[in-house]
Amino acid sequence: MRMACPVPEQNFPVRSATVFAHRAGRLLLASAALATASAVAGQAMGGGSSQATAETEEGIPVTDTLTREKCGTCHTADAKGNLSRISWVRTTPEGWDQAIKRMVKLNGAQLSPEDARHIVHYLAGSHGLAPEEARPVSYYVEKRMIDETNVPSESVRTACAACHAFAQPLSWRRSAAEWKLLQDFHVALYSQADSQYRRPAVDEPGEVFGHTTPVVNKLGAIPMTAGQVALTYLRKAAPLHTPEWSAWSQREQTPHLAGKWLVSASLPGKGSFFGTMVVSPGNAGDAFVTQTSLTSLSGGPAISQTGSGVVYAGYSWRGRAATAAGAAGKPAPDSFDQPVREVLQFTPDRKSATGRWFWGEYQEFGYDVTLTRADGAPVIGAISPGGIRAGGKGQSLHILGDAFPAGLTAHDVDLGRGLTVTGITSAKPGELVVTVDAAADVPAGLHDVTVGSAVLSAALPVWHSVAYIAVTPDSALARLGGAAHPAGYGQFEAVGFDAGPDGKPHTADDVKIGVVDADFTLEEFRSTWYDDDLKFVGKITPAGFFTPNIDGPNAQRPGNRDNYGDVWVVAKAKALKDAAGAPLTAKAYLVVTIPSFKRWDQPEVAQ
Repeated sequence: MRMACPVPEQNFPVRSATVFAHRAGRLLLASAALATASAVAGQAMGGGSSQATAETEEGIPVTDTLTREKCGTCHTADAKGNLSRISWVRTTPEGWDQAIKRMVKLNGAQLSPEDARHIVHYLAGSHGLAPEEARPVSYYVEKRMIDETNVPSESVRTACAACHAFAQPLSWRRSAAEWKLLQDFHVALYSQADSQYRRPAVDEPGEVFGHTTPVVNKLGAIPMTAGQVALTYLRKAAPLHTPEWSAWSQREQTPHLAGKWLVSASLPGKGSFFGTMVVSPGNAGDAFVTQTSLTSLSGGPAISQTGSGVVYAGYSWRGRAATAAGAAGKPAPDSFDQPVREVLQFTPDRKSATGRWFWGEYQEFGYDVTLTRADGAPVIGAISPGGIRAGGKGQSLHILGDAFPAGLTAHDVDLGRGLTVTGITSAKPGELVVTVDAAADVPAGLHDVTVGSAVLSAALPVWHSVAYIAVTPDSALARLGGAAHPAGYGQFEAVGFDAGPDGKPHTADDVKIGVVDADFTLEEFRSTWYDDDLKFVGKITPAGFFTPNIDGPNAQRPGNRDNYGDVWVVAKAKALKDAAGAPLTAKAYLVVTIPSFKRWDQPEVAQ
């Protein structure tokens, strides 16, 4: 199992805590070797005409004057306006920021912060990703910790995802020659990369090689290395030129985002929020300032924030926001009364956006956010509570939105077959409260919510019973902390599920109902003999908030080991029972590892 960790460039096997220490050590050794390797790497990274003449694909010309001036001293130009290397790659704002930092640190590029921001902004637009290309790997820049299921084969995992998230290479588009140069660059800088690439391939990634399913190596049937398999895959899966990019290059516009937006947000451990974000023009066409007001749907405190944001490539929002008054003293790690970073992707029609607003030393805390434009027409942004139970009468449902017209009747509200709106309890321009009767035989599933001309698709879960619960996240990583290094925390929730129309739990038609009340405890994960991790890794509250122990040698552990380890996070439902009358329970896997001694991050793109 691999997880895309909230610190890019670090992606560890979650079943072995000792690997964290070894890999952190290798990162430090790699950093120490940069000076020696930079001369070799420069050949793979720098400009020069030899690479340009080797290119057989059409490049993307660099037209920005400052970029040509600052980058053209090493990246040579051709008659078509291409700059060597640069014209044959595309990536996210974070990718270009990372590349420029590398140029400064390893190749002596001389750039002021203002110049660097300008170049990142230009390249993220002219040599960026189309929305369709960015969406599958958006979890990477949103700092989400997830199990990556997009690695197509074990050979590709060996070559590309043994040291970092697979989303790292998939966040780039390169020419065939550039993908090979990237492998050469890894060999020049990281000693372990060469051995990884040279390992015999164990399988091929299916359709890329003309097979409907992956081919498993048997007795040398695949005469390739893992590096060759990965190179072939990336050349086909992430080429420089794609139909999506060609189309977006013609469609991209100045982002017209000023106005009022509805915000629907959920924060693990804190519940759901709803409110508005007013976006106003900033000092440039792609820069904005914001005023956000959120109300807790579970009775918690309201949130008011001011902030700013920049839009890259016409759709990628990177911003910052902080509470208007500012937190008094040092807030608790999970307090939302502190600055957040915002990563959003707007739809091409600029009617909505989704993403994450996050904070924490390891970006472990964050809202899942949906924005919906409020342009004066009736619009639905969220509902509360999260579902309707089949067979229930007189159930209350809050429909939250904007510009609901006066004089609405129950006939103007449609929740789909099997659900009858029997009355409107209260009606305001931004909220309707309706009563709902649900037929006993209505199938479990997601229903649309319609108010007049406004529709919120697949937003209302209809359920019969809670068949099981699950802990989210189902696998997680926390980091020890102390005086020298900050801790990385964890927040867990229990979520209930209906078994769906087929009546079988854990199948594709299961219906997610929402967060359920549960008590959390830790349990030993038996990974080694005489496992004692439970005693040392940290503590969890009944509400699911995990605080790791301090880092450093512990004389109470054999061999003075650090307090790292792996444990189960166990949720026991307070009221929900199984068929035998026992409380519903579920587990998640938690790795508690050492601090991150090397940080890879690009906060600058939010400015």
